Amino acid sequence: MSREPDGLAELLPQWHRLRDTEAGEPLRALLAVIAEQVDLVRDGVEQGYEDLFVETAAPWVLPYIGDLVGYKPLPGYERVRTDGLGDAGRDASRGALAEALAPRRDVAATVANRRRKGTLHLLEELAREIGGWPARAVEFSRLVSHHQPVKLYGSHPAAADVRRAGRGRLADVREGAELDLAGGPFGNTARSVDVRRAGSARRRGGFSPAGVGLFVWRLKPYHLNRAPAYCIDRARSLYTFSILGNDAPLVTNPVPEPSATHIATIDNVPAFIRRRQLADRLADYYGPGKSFTIWRDGQDEPVPMSDIVVADLSQWRYRPRRGQVAVDPELGRIAFGSRSAPRQGVWVTYHYALGDDIGGGEYQRERDTSPAAKVYRVGPGGGHQKIMDAYEEWHEDRRAGRCGPEGVIEITHSGAYQEQLDFDLERGDRLELRAAEGCRPVVRLLDWYSNRPDALNIRAQEEDCGAEAPRIVLDGLLITGRGLHVSGPVGAVVLRHCTLVPGWSLEPDCDPHSPEEPSLVLDRTTACVQIEHSVLGTIEVIGDEVNHDPLPIHIRDSVLDATGHDREALSAPDCRLAHAVLHAYRTTVIGEVHTHAVDIAENSVFTGRMRVARRGIGCLRYSYVPPGSRTPRRHRCQPDLAGDELLRPLFTSERYGTPAYARLAGACPPEIRRGADDGSEMGVFHDLYEPQREDSLRARLAEYTPAGTDAGIIPVT
Repeated sequence: MSREPDGLAELLPQWHRLRDTEAGEPLRALLAVIAEQVDLVRDGVEQGYEDLFVETAAPWVLPYIGDLVGYKPLPGYERVRTDGLGDAGRDASRGALAEALAPRRDVAATVANRRRKGTLHLLEELAREIGGWPARAVEFSRLVSHHQPVKLYGSHPAAADVRRAGRGRLADVREGAELDLAGGPFGNTARSVDVRRAGSARRRGGFSPAGVGLFVWRLKPYHLNRAPAYCIDRARSLYTFSILGNDAPLVTNPVPEPSATHIATIDNVPAFIRRRQLADRLADYYGPGKSFTIWRDGQDEPVPMSDIVVADLSQWRYRPRRGQVAVDPELGRIAFGSRSAPRQGVWVTYHYALGDDIGGGEYQRERDTSPAAKVYRVGPGGGHQKIMDAYEEWHEDRRAGRCGPEGVIEITHSGAYQEQLDFDLERGDRLELRAAEGCRPVVRLLDWYSNRPDALNIRAQEEDCGAEAPRIVLDGLLITGRGLHVSGPVGAVVLRHCTLVPGWSLEPDCDPHSPEEPSLVLDRTTACVQIEHSVLGTIEVIGDEVNHDPLPIHIRDSVLDATGHDREALSAPDCRLAHAVLHAYRTTVIGEVHTHAVDIAENSVFTGRMRVARRGIGCLRYSYVPPGSRTPRRHRCQPDLAGDELLRPLFTSERYGTPAYARLAGACPPEIRRGADDGSEMGVFHDLYEPQREDSLRARLAEYTPAGTDAGIIPVT
């Protein structure tokens, strides 16, 4: 549409416009049509000027600009450019893939990178810009053990002799800090020569005179601010950093590098904190604004650094002295002295590692608040201290006519809420319970009553709501202790960036406490369930198969975890078929699926067998389904496509609470790691596009690696 439909008409003299008005404005209508073409020409001229610069050029122009400086497109980008970018393509996720391949900034940095070709800091920058991973480049020739050139000693300055003597020498058992880092990206201990290449596609080696290793950290660090710790043993004052009571290793809060030529150190990457490392450099990791902080008894000032001691608390045998606080960063455990136990609680700020933004956290989330919605805040300084108090006020305002049907209950801090939650929704209600930006609240559903379940109940009061069925949204919450129970004619239940802990709660080793219990029970309801960027356990459907249609269940970019491959992830009671229709997009399902129908399942992984009643409708695309499954028609699914029934997904960890939860392992078959429709991996981490990032980074390493060397990518996490 024209930006100025009357722009040309305004240029006419007033007398002509008056005559045109008397005649019904035919001239004005004609000039409006001409103005549209004028705007098109103007836009073309402006875009042509913007296409002269790589920062503002259209996506289709970038390869031509790059060709002027000899730029070689990254692997996979040609396919994306051909199929379309953004919403113009068949799938809107191609825009995210194009952004992951990052041609714009890659083209812009071509000339500058060539000037620094062969330097280690350039390789680290390539890993950040192309792969999106913090990295450290290591020249293995300096770490290979070799004979010392005795004849050269004394012929160079003393500093050169000292430096030469430190290379390739035997390990010094007195240097505990060096031994703790041996074999990793920051170790200086010499290794015997390895004949395998660092960039070998078969078995990666590296420690050779011509090897260069690019160590990358693929797990992201996430911040949790002033959250309550979990008390394991009140008598002995034993705590964990994680509110769920499981072991959660602490991660370094990365410090920005001081310059572009700086080689990354252990402070610049999200590395796991080791005990020896923390003991030697406690001041670099402890305190406000650093990697972790501990508060006790509601005090404004944290526990003094002089009271912190580093200990191995793997068996809880170490007993700190009076006034001391023992910390185990590798397990995320805290122990207080017997005579200095906290009386009013412990709060912690720390960093943990995770693969991507799923399950809720203090990361940024997309939120859409209706202008007609009334917001009720819960938390310190928010007006309410309990969630149910805010709900009751909204309910009273709704009945009194002081607000519309839309209400938002926003939790404003990363605390824990122990209360019984029962939401009784009426016709037309639109309720959203969400975490505020930068918060991750925890809802702990305790065992309040001995004679009935204590789930988070969502009920619709009226029997027939029709088009005005109530709707509820849960956003950014971590729910533990029990699950959700939905009943009645609810219109929709939406879970966004939420975690319903699989197995209700966790043991210290991250095993589920109640692996057989469901996280979401749909009890004779009509709700349309939408799950996005979430983690939850089993979904149990108790449906009226005679009077109601199957429930639609939409799952996107999420993990459905039954805590075992042979347990039911989606079913009715007693392992019967759930009266539901499943729609799964980029989802990892750990467990079996027994359902009425599957409308669509694409780019997903199902570790347990699938049993579908109606096979004539729906399809599975680019997914893994175990052999022996009864499914609708399949299109390029594994292991059918490979013809190998032994082909199975391999995960780094299948236990919720571990840093590498639900991530495909490096040894996972490439048919699954690259089996999605766009060449990415199947499952919840599809949109990270790690296979494409890895290929792109390898291509650039081959172009910018120092002459005569072989570079390889070595994942640390």
